[in-house]
Amino acid sequence: MIDILIVEDNKELAGMLCDFLRAENYTVSVAESAEKALELYQRYGARLVVLDIMLPGADGFSVCGKIRAQSNTPILIVSAKTGKDDKLLGLNLGADDYIEKPYDIDIMLAKIGGIFKRRYSLDELIDGRLRINRINRTVCKDNMPVEMTAKEFDLLVLLIENKGRTLSKEYLFNTVWGSDSFSEQQTLTVHIKWLRQKIEDDPKEPRKILTVWGVGYKYL
Repeated sequence: MIDILIVEDNKELAGMLCDFLRAENYTVSVAESAEKALELYQRYGARLVVLDIMLPGADGFSVCGKIRAQSNTPILIVSAKTGKDDKLLGLNLGADDYIEKPYDIDIMLAKIGGIFKRRYSLDELIDGRLRINRINRTVCKDNMPVEMTAKEFDLLVLLIENKGRTLSKEYLFNTVWGSDSFSEQQTLTVHIKWLRQKIEDDPKEPRKILTVWGVGYKYL
């Protein structure tokens, strides 16, 4: 998974922001259109999307809506469209913030850093009887250690980070295994089965990791 996906058709502006972010040790990809942005997002995933609105073809609002429909990935809209209606539309579609162009690069970096600190810097995730340590990559249930493979751990964290949202099989597979993986998507089904055996009270009647038929899975 990449850290930041920049969706911006202004190559100079995208390049400048990309350089600053890489200097802060973020991994960054750039898309110049809505179609390319969604393709990259489905293939690699992203921890944050920095999204322009005025794009060739479909606009950024459509990207925002489609990403938000499948995940809780933070979305930061950056646009020269400064009207109240545009801001409300972006925020109502699920954007986490809306920044006007031109922007101060230091303020932009501070906002991005704040998003990562709030969303991703917690050493531990606690969900009911589960305690997940991101640093040690360990999982405990009822204070008892649960042995997990690296992929099982990554899959569980991704599901919990998007608690309550249905994540497509394609998104889960591409994010955890990568679109260039030699594994087949069936391996996702197998890992879901293994996770249920480890964290569900009754794996045959799961209450945490639910199947959404024809789409993917949802963590409750």
